[in-house]
Amino acid sequence: MPLSAVSATFVMTTVRDILQNKGDNVWTVPPDMTVFEALKTMADQNVGALVVWEAEKVIGILSERDYARKVILHGKSSREIPVREIMSSTVHYVHPEQNIQDCMQEMTDKRVRHLPVLENDRLAGIISIGDVVKAIIAEQEYTIKHLENYITGGR
Repeated sequence: MPLSAVSATFVMTTVRDILQNKGDNVWTVPPDMTVFEALKTMADQNVGALVVWEAEKVIGILSERDYARKVILHGKSSREIPVREIMSSTVHYVHPEQNIQDCMQEMTDKRVRHLPVLENDRLAGIISIGDVVKAIIAEQEYTIKHLENYITGGR
């Protein structure tokens, strides 16, 4: 079997593939919720970021990093300040058809760990750096397995 036939079997994982595996649940909070309440939601749902949602629109992201850098380090009280004051209002998105290498590049370039997924201007999910790394590792394991099979003649 020629190497080109082997490489044709390799799969390029997309954002849609990640969402099909992990689900499309997205936890959202309003911008006027207190940071403390939002943190409780993060803990209850075991997530590291929440989409800030107002009038059926994404207006920001609140992450554990936002809390650490904008509340704790500035001596503010999470029970008093609203999410709006510390959320990241610049939101970087991906689309379901994008591949995971593009996502990794976006996360690295923009220094973000979470990317909401938009499909037809609708919030379709969210992916994290952990989701992307897991998918890249799975792709590499798949590639290694097929290359080993090619080299050994499928034995």
